[in-house]
Amino acid sequence: MRTCLTLFVFSCCFHWLSAQEIQAPDSILRVATIKHRVENNAVQFTPETPILEQIAGAPKAFYSYYWEFDDGTYSKEENPKHNFKKPGDYEVKLWATNHYDTGKPPSTRPKKITVSQTNNDFQDEASMSEDLLLERNREPMPNENMVVIMRYKNYLNYKTNGKLYLFYNEKAYKTDNFELLETRTYHNEKQLITPEFAFTNTVDDADQTLMASAENGLFHLKAKPQDSTIKTNLPLTLEESKSYYRNSQQLAFNDMEPNEERNVFFTLRTPPEMLKDTSAIISIRGVYVPDSNYDNHKVKDMEMEIVTSHDPNKMASNGTFMNYRLVRFKTLKYKIKFQNNGEGPARTIRLETDIPDMLDKSTIEVTDMYPKCKICPKNIEVRYSCLDTTFTDTQAIFTFKNIYLPGSEQKNVKEYDSTKGFVKYNIKFAKDFHKQKTKSKTAIIFDKNDPIITNYSTTRFVPGISIGAKAGYNSFSDLKNSESYFVGATISPYKSYRWYWQVELLNSFHSYDAETHISEQFVREAQGFEFLERTTTNASYQNIDWEIPVLMRYNINNYIGIGAGLQGMLSISEKETEAILVEQFEGRTDDFVINSFSTSNKESNSFTNFKAGLLLDVTAGFARIGPSIGARYVINFKDDFNYLQLYAIWKF
Repeated sequence: MRTCLTLFVFSCCFHWLSAQEIQAPDSILRVATIKHRVENNAVQFTPETPILEQIAGAPKAFYSYYWEFDDGTYSKEENPKHNFKKPGDYEVKLWATNHYDTGKPPSTRPKKITVSQTNNDFQDEASMSEDLLLERNREPMPNENMVVIMRYKNYLNYKTNGKLYLFYNEKAYKTDNFELLETRTYHNEKQLITPEFAFTNTVDDADQTLMASAENGLFHLKAKPQDSTIKTNLPLTLEESKSYYRNSQQLAFNDMEPNEERNVFFTLRTPPEMLKDTSAIISIRGVYVPDSNYDNHKVKDMEMEIVTSHDPNKMASNGTFMNYRLVRFKTLKYKIKFQNNGEGPARTIRLETDIPDMLDKSTIEVTDMYPKCKICPKNIEVRYSCLDTTFTDTQAIFTFKNIYLPGSEQKNVKEYDSTKGFVKYNIKFAKDFHKQKTKSKTAIIFDKNDPIITNYSTTRFVPGISIGAKAGYNSFSDLKNSESYFVGATISPYKSYRWYWQVELLNSFHSYDAETHISEQFVREAQGFEFLERTTTNASYQNIDWEIPVLMRYNINNYIGIGAGLQGMLSISEKETEAILVEQFEGRTDDFVINSFSTSNKESNSFTNFKAGLLLDVTAGFARIGPSIGARYVINFKDDFNYLQLYAIWKF
């Protein structure tokens, strides 16, 4: 009995330890389902979502929601109540996005519902603050679908037929960030193949025809002043958009009543190979032409930040990859996003943002913000809402004062977007900055709560290529009558900060004499007498050599650099001239010459005498770009070919 009990306890402990140490992977798919019930003439929708897995140390996890009702309308409420205008069958869709959660967003199958009762007296409220809006249901994450809503409104006082353009996949990035999976329209918008020509007029000059060719560029553009809302040069806008984006879609719509609002829905897939820099800002563009007969149009760009998790507190920059040659007058754009996840409103929000040394804090310009407010006056306390900017040695501190930002857990708050805010600012480079990667983060403090730390926003430079011209002299101390001059080219990254690689191709012209070789022997004549015979051999060489050094260099400062590496040398052309002098002497001594004669041999070879070695290098001058002088010592693995190289170089 005791033995059985012992075995039972051991078995239980073994299984418990195994469960603790070896956890089976979670193979259960996360699925959200749609529930609904009819209330009078409206339909109440409710989501059933999987349990959230809280990220340790993060704010409380939660879901945000996006619904499409299959009638051209949508909602971002958690439990929307919707009035359908017409009876019929509808396929309702739901996207639930998890925040501060370790898992993937749950998938949801569309639900088909049948509506038999409608409220003919119900009218949608006008909700658009602008005539063209772009919205999204979530931030782009690799290998995940998202929805972009293009909202447009007829601001003219007559019924119109017009066009819509959606541009996506910026050419600045090698790979596509989006794949357009589906376009959902509800007002008979028709997809068009991009035409070769677009004929348009301006409203205030209808007799002037503008014609643009998609293949041959612009035939005629009429310059007109443009305000910030209505643009009048449609061909120019389209050409600029095509030069900036790889892909586009064009839609035509008809019979749009004055003040009517419509929505078009695009499902975009983010492929696994998309840009994965979570501090990068990418964009899509919408162009709205309310009346196809005229050139007047509106443009809306929507910036988005790539994410690996749906964290609403984030920092991003447009300086993901920059060309160092062209960056001197570039203005960097940063965006800091935040969300109040509390149970009450925030009155003061403080953003403590790192500013890298290479950027000039004094050039910071706030370009946009939410909550919208004025810039605080300096050294004056005010009671109205404003944004204050102060500085420390390493940070810029943006403080929203006297504001009201609702909390996502606050009672009666239905729209999660109302709990979000942001600050956009521009900043320029300092006068003296180097080619370095930077990292910045922001500490977000709501009232007196603990700070929330964002991701790192990084900026980096593409390597760039610097071509150099090099010429100099090689000194072979162990060779006789040696003269060696060379010219060549170098390739290296443009204006590297500290460490960088460099590859060279040098063409040298080298002449030298070999050591004189003397041999003596005693020759016996037929009569039996011996005499001394001396043979003297002299050889000279004229070579054209290729030197291919590969080295790692380090810039100590702006003026001094050092390097070390390997070098291979190959004689692509070698001409050898050999002179032989034979002298015969009387007797066994060299006192009296009785006979002498000489011969000469010439020989040519190609691609011979490969030599390899180590090199040590130092330069002084303009170490990163421009002219400098240098000295290099090459230690060849073959005897008598160590040499000192003195040179001048100019990097471009």
